[in-house]
Amino acid sequence: MRLLPTVDTHATDPGDAAIRTGTPWSAGRLLAGPTGRPRLLFGRMYEDPAVELAAFPSGARVLCIASAGDTAAALAAAGHKVTALDLNPAQLAYARTRLDGGAPALTGTAERLMAAGRRTAGTLLPAWRPDALERFLRLDDPAEQRRHWDSVLDGPGLRLLAGAALRPAGALAAALRPGFRCVVPRSFDTVLLHRIARAASRHPNAANDWAWRLLLGRERPGAATVLDTGGNAVRLVLGEIVEHLERSAAGSYDAVTLSNVLDGPGPSFARRLRAAVEHAVRPGGNAVLRSFREPGPAGPGQAVEDRSMIWGTVRVVRIGTADGSTR
Repeated sequence: MRLLPTVDTHATDPGDAAIRTGTPWSAGRLLAGPTGRPRLLFGRMYEDPAVELAAFPSGARVLCIASAGDTAAALAAAGHKVTALDLNPAQLAYARTRLDGGAPALTGTAERLMAAGRRTAGTLLPAWRPDALERFLRLDDPAEQRRHWDSVLDGPGLRLLAGAALRPAGALAAALRPGFRCVVPRSFDTVLLHRIARAASRHPNAANDWAWRLLLGRERPGAATVLDTGGNAVRLVLGEIVEHLERSAAGSYDAVTLSNVLDGPGPSFARRLRAAVEHAVRPGGNAVLRSFREPGPAGPGQAVEDRSMIWGTVRVVRIGTADGSTR
């Protein structure tokens, strides 16, 4: 399968690529420190493709971010014609092993950060030890889940730890590269706990793969351990999202799904991305945009429907409509 690189993946200083592309994702690293080769950032994906599956027309030509390959696999298995693109060559190579070779999931930077947080919580708070969390995750009644969250899990100790880790002056912001620190909401400790409680109030834990990954760092019992594309090929492309869309023929895609793409880059990148999406996606097509940021006046969109618990906004945007409709 031929790759179509649109950046110099052999650059010795990934910071140069960040200047060219306008996005900190080009460094291939989440954590602060000396630059070097791009790293595997995500071993799994923390987005619920049910949002896309409900929004996209049958057999759509879809562009998605490759990341760990989970969303690309779900879309391909549903019969969509999927192109999965990533700016990070390490991430793209990993997605290839999972999509084409059936390789199991590995641990990326994001998983290591979450594991550190879980270890700390489990050491200090008995309710957050793995055996206690597993009992919570085996519940299948959202009302009971919310009662358990409020009465057992969401206590003063958790709020103290979350504040120390997740606020702008906390451990997470200190660990991240500067380009990503602005993405952390001002009160991310209370924001994240609210998002987890929101999902637990709506979606049964026992069937929620993303709840198990986020809270316990394990796969849900009975969940598939390798990706299944339904036998449909996924086209893998190495490149930067805006450049790829700009170089595509007008109306090349029926839909795009772009998680985290706008988390980090500035307003000029966002304007360029919008124009590129409107060029490459046919009128009437859809774009799904996910962000960690807190929602603006338009609200969270479909974030309440996404079972992964972490998103501030999930917007489904109809391209080329007179009213610019979103939901």
